[in-house]
Amino acid sequence: MASTLRLGIDLGGTKIELVALDAAGQALLRRRVPTPQNDYPATVAAIAALVHAAEVELGHQGTIGIGTPGAISPATGRMKNCNSTWLNGRPLKNDLERALNREIRLANDADCFTLSEAVDGAAAGADTVFGVILGTGVGGGVVVRGQLLHGANAIAGEWGHSPLPCFQFAAAPSDRAGTGQHPATGEAILHPWPSPRELDAARACYCGKRGCIETWLSGPAFAADHVRYGGEDLPAHEIAQLAAAGYGPCSATLARYEERLARALAGVVNLIDPDVIVLGGGMSNIERLYDSVPRLWPRYVFSDRVDTRLVPPKHGDSSGVRGAAWLWNGE
Repeated sequence: MASTLRLGIDLGGTKIELVALDAAGQALLRRRVPTPQNDYPATVAAIAALVHAAEVELGHQGTIGIGTPGAISPATGRMKNCNSTWLNGRPLKNDLERALNREIRLANDADCFTLSEAVDGAAAGADTVFGVILGTGVGGGVVVRGQLLHGANAIAGEWGHSPLPCFQFAAAPSDRAGTGQHPATGEAILHPWPSPRELDAARACYCGKRGCIETWLSGPAFAADHVRYGGEDLPAHEIAQLAAAGYGPCSATLARYEERLARALAGVVNLIDPDVIVLGGGMSNIERLYDSVPRLWPRYVFSDRVDTRLVPPKHGDSSGVRGAAWLWNGE
């Protein structure tokens, strides 16, 4: 008989968090320990010790799902694309299965976030869900009819490393001269596409390319954009707070961010037409995004109307670790 206890683990850059869920998705136990920095053997040992201690405390063995900052390469069976770089090239799944003496399931942390919100979160019951992490980095995941989409290259949903879409309206040559007006509605478009000046100023992505969505929509990118346009060097959450209070320079920075986010998500809507898009990460706490971005994205979506809903997460910072536990959903 399958275990009714599900253990989810979020392997982050600074902490390793565990949650134990019962069959109904109720949390029975939560524990966290610091992540051993740049030490792969110690990372494996820390995860194994966390699981062992939880199961001793609960008196029961469970299934184990792990969310990681990267993915397993189908070609090599080893980790790739991890910003916790000491994991890259390592056979993490095999080593953990050896240490824990059982099968585990492992997925990207953004995939786990999306699965959590699709199973019993803000997108519960939706047919197709796109989950977005807007934090220190930018990631994404796709769940279709309750099943996580992995893809042939184990990169399904890696939206953050696509280029920020560029749009020009052919019917409005004056826009190219910088009028900033939408050709059909006359609404203001502050920055309808990244200008050469912006692209030259944008920092390179850690993946080695320039122009990635992550370099425009992460929290650090939001703060850097504010400085680029003459603003003070402030953390992202303070810029958002000042924008909400009506401070002009911060309001302009947030307006640029909203326009870029609308364009980037319109590309997702055009591609997979999700019922729901759930935002996570620190930038998802900006309440005005859920009103402003859906008002902006119809300009760029190939449809007469857009019924996709943009929503905040139900489980907040707990979604990643809960989603790891749900990797065994239905079993």
